[in-house]
Formats: sequence, structure tokens, C-alpha cells
Amino acid sequence: MTLPGRPPVVDFATWQAARDELLVREKAHTREGDAIAAARRRLPMVELDGKTEVVGAAGPVPFLDVFQGRDELVTYQHMWYDGAPHQGQCEGCTTTAWHLQDVDAYLNARGVSYAVLTAGRWDEVAPYVEFMGYTQPWYSLDTPIGGGMGRISCFLREGDRVFLTYTTTGRGNERVNPSINLLDMTVHGRGEAWEDKPEGWPEGNPACWTWRTDADGNSTWGDTGRPTPQWTRPGATPVQTLGRKGSMH
Repeated sequence: MTLPGRPPVVDFATWQAARDELLVREKAHTREGDAIAAARRRLPMVELDGKTEVVGAAGPVPFLDVFQGRDELVTYQHMWYDGAPHQGQCEGCTTTAWHLQDVDAYLNARGVSYAVLTAGRWDEVAPYVEFMGYTQPWYSLDTPIGGGMGRISCFLREGDRVFLTYTTTGRGNERVNPSINLLDMTVHGRGEAWEDKPEGWPEGNPACWTWRTDADGNSTWGDTGRPTPQWTRPGATPVQTLGRKGSMH
């Protein structure tokens, strides 16, 4: 029995056999991920200037202070549109930063600090952080540390010396986005046109189509949309413009 745009309907034993066959590939994928993580731990590192100034809630401080006394640090480097209102800020960075809320509780337990770095001026960044309800440390900086924006980076501290050990961007950021990972488990996946799907499945939408929505919950990259998580914030109202009048860092 086959339903349009749906997997074939079978008895449980047939389904279990197909599931077990896929599980072999999933386990191999997991083991390969473990091997990649082992190789990641063996990457060389590069020394950076720990005295580089960043600006946070307590004012200017050296980058070394972002470690909060711990030996390891994970950062997300958030893109920023100068002078833009909240709805005009980067959708992709909002998606990543939103999914990293409260991650610091578990990282701190492991002796690792977490912070968000952005190239926006602190007087613009601070109201945005308050609007989004973020509780992790945010810092403004003039120049990206350890690479460009829109990336996750890992650092190691040895006394007053600071080292970059790893960084990733683009689809590398998907590892920290549980929403994407859950959608990948569903029948219709992310609903994006690039995905490999059986004949008869919905054609799909442009990549990242759910990152920005309007007041009615419709996905749109037009001027009436906000980054999707913003609609959960108090005071989020319908908008008519992205307000991206400045440059993006």
C-alpha cells in the first residue's frame, strides 16, 4: 500500500527489518564521528593575543577575561548589521545563538566557558541581548578573533597565553542546532528543495526558509519578517522593514 508523498505502509516486522538495516549505517556514522572528534583533539593550535580588548556589560576587558578563569572557552561569533533594529539582525546567527541558550550550564560543569562575540557596537548590542533574553556573556569586538563571523570557535588558556584550537562555520554549525537534527529524523526532513527525497515528496523550499517568519508564522525573507525566535520575545510586533541601513560585520 502506498500513499502519495508518503513511505509505503508495511507490517511491523518488515518495518523493523528496514530499520535495523539503516541502524547499521547510523552506527557507522556515529563511529566515524568519534574518529573525527579524535582527530579534532589532535589538531595543532595557534597562539592569539589574549590582551585584545573586547567590550561587555562590565566595560572594556582583555579577551583573556572571557575565559572567566577557566582553561577552555567556546564562543559563537555573531554577525551584526550596524544601526539595524532587532528584526534586521542576522537570521542564521539568531538561529545558532538561540539554540545555544543555557549551554553554559553544562560547559561550565566541564570547566569550559561560553560567550558570544559580535562586531556590533556595545550600545547597540546591549539592548538586543536584553530583548532576546540571553543570559550568557556577550562581548563586542572590533576584529573577529580566530576567523570571521558566523562561526563556532574553541580556545585554550595556558596561564596568560591564549590559543585557538578549532573553528567551524556554515553547515559545521548545524551540530549545535537540535531543531535541524530533529527535522532530519522526520519523513519530510527540513522541507528544503536541495534534500534528496523520494519521488512524489513535496518539492521543498529554499534552504533556511524557516529562519525568518512574519507575524502570522509564515516563513518569509521579506521586510515583514523577524528571525523566528524573536516572536517569542515580549514586545515583538509586526514590522514593515528590516531596517538594514548599516553594514554587516
